[in-house]
Amino acid sequence: MASRDPVRRVCLAYSGGLDTSVILRWLIEEYDCEVVAYCADVGQEEELEGLPEKALASGAVECIVRDVRDEFVSDYVYPAIQAGAIYEGVYLLGTALARPVIAKHHVAVARETGCDAVSHGATGKGNDQIRFELAFRALGPELQVIAPWREWDLRSRTDCMAYAEKHDIPVSATVKKPYSIDRNLMHCSFEGGILEDPWRAPEEAMFLLSQSPEAAPDVPAELVIAFENGRATSIDGESLSPVALLTKLNKLAGTHGVGRVDMVENRFVGLKSRGVYETPGGTVLFVAHRAIESITMDREVMHERDRLIPRYAELVYNGFWFSPEMDLLRATVEASQRNVSGEVRVQLYKGGVTVSGRRSPHSLYSEQMVTFEEDGGAYDQGDAGGFIRLQGLRLGGR
Repeated sequence: MASRDPVRRVCLAYSGGLDTSVILRWLIEEYDCEVVAYCADVGQEEELEGLPEKALASGAVECIVRDVRDEFVSDYVYPAIQAGAIYEGVYLLGTALARPVIAKHHVAVARETGCDAVSHGATGKGNDQIRFELAFRALGPELQVIAPWREWDLRSRTDCMAYAEKHDIPVSATVKKPYSIDRNLMHCSFEGGILEDPWRAPEEAMFLLSQSPEAAPDVPAELVIAFENGRATSIDGESLSPVALLTKLNKLAGTHGVGRVDMVENRFVGLKSRGVYETPGGTVLFVAHRAIESITMDREVMHERDRLIPRYAELVYNGFWFSPEMDLLRATVEASQRNVSGEVRVQLYKGGVTVSGRRSPHSLYSEQMVTFEEDGGAYDQGDAGGFIRLQGLRLGGR
């Protein structure tokens, strides 16, 4: 093993789960340093209960839990919805979107508490190590980064459970149910363990944010979502903060079985990985936002923005939120949303989201133009002949 640079105090991204519980003790023993435990509240809910007490009991000199929920939804989730960001056709990037805001405050807490290093629990096989460490390089290049999964001799989560037992570290993971869970306001993800077999169906008891479509109500739910400049602002006329709105949508859509995804995705490091995701509220916002865009965005603006979707999603997924190219894309998307305001009516039923209406004071849709009835001369159908002939000039003789 390469020699380690000495550190005095490390700020550890701490969740209280198996990996970071073991890492906290390992850092103290291996680096002979103080550890400040840091946790960003991005909507984990009950996972945060008793976290400071557990961290201090495990040897941390301090535990800081920072509420970043408003910032997470306003500055990361909503811009991704505006961008229509979806990775490999199905993934709404719930985990990837949380990483930059977590890393941003990780750097801030490290500086505030006098740390000279930061540490995380991401493995050497995954995307999160890249997302965190690229953010650290962009925002806190003076901080040393310690990635235990790339250093220690523990090779699996089974080894971690044995280490925890040896050192009397309380953890909730078991050999029987070893899959990894990551939850925030945007979604809940599951990977590893029993899910590593891509043929094996996920167990129904695993899901936290949604019930199965089969068990969902037999009567659909209908709601109206209002948007201003591409950002959701109210449900059924009730103005809500971004956090309150997404929380309410998660509950409504989860009840109706909306937002489940089971996919094998391409990680940035080159591996294929099976992930199961629940994104109930985010799925509804994605569908409704696309519907309001359909009547408020200029065709060419929409098509140019749509060409950016794969690139935008790839940058988020790969951890380049704090990059010059991402700044450019976010500004472009923001400009495209200036008139994306109005209301969308959606129906939630048995796992599906169906748009049944959309209206806007900025609508570009003209009923008079498109009608099959008398249009009063608003559209001269004879003009279409010349348009077609001009479009076909380069096709002649083929």
